[in-house]
Amino acid sequence: VWRRERPVEHKGEYYQIPYAGPDATGLGKPLKSILHGRADIPIYLAAIGPKNVALAAEIADGWLPIFVSPERFRDVFPLDGAKDGFDVAAGVNVVLTKDAEGGREYVKHHLALYVGGMGARGKNFYNDYAKRLGYEEAAVLIQDLYLAGKKEEAAAAVPEELLEATTICGDEGYVKDRLAAYQESGVTMLNITPVGDAADIVGKLKDW
Repeated sequence: VWRRERPVEHKGEYYQIPYAGPDATGLGKPLKSILHGRADIPIYLAAIGPKNVALAAEIADGWLPIFVSPERFRDVFPLDGAKDGFDVAAGVNVVLTKDAEGGREYVKHHLALYVGGMGARGKNFYNDYAKRLGYEEAAVLIQDLYLAGKKEEAAAAVPEELLEATTICGDEGYVKDRLAAYQESGVTMLNITPVGDAADIVGKLKDW
């Protein structure tokens, strides 16, 4: 179907395309895709736990990690055995600003939500990831505060070093330097979340 060699058709026990049930109009017909894209569909796995990251390297065409530290991600994620051309599409918050301290405020809350509030106390993959990056005490504190409903305090407990390691926040010169660090680390694609003027940020990133 994706290669446009044949139309969309399926004759299943419960579902049919086109529908062929007792109340069918008889007007349905198989349709070809109108999309003229690539013939093969790459499969990317979003994963942050070590076993699922290893699985992505084994069976997928790419990996979608989040909060990537270019200096550390190869230390904490098992990518041995990834095939040639394997994509690392790193999820990164990008704040293009001269007020780096102010720009980090949003990102602090974003990180606190994931490290503190995504999952149960005993099983939060983002919390485990922060610990693997070396922020075990901070990860425990952030989760304790967040689950107690103290979200502002949880955000304030996010270490500046963790923000520095996993986000791109600063002026144009700083952002360019960080882009180079991601490229040198083996990241092949940035899956960015622009914080602020999205069109301006994306436009500048494309130029760089």
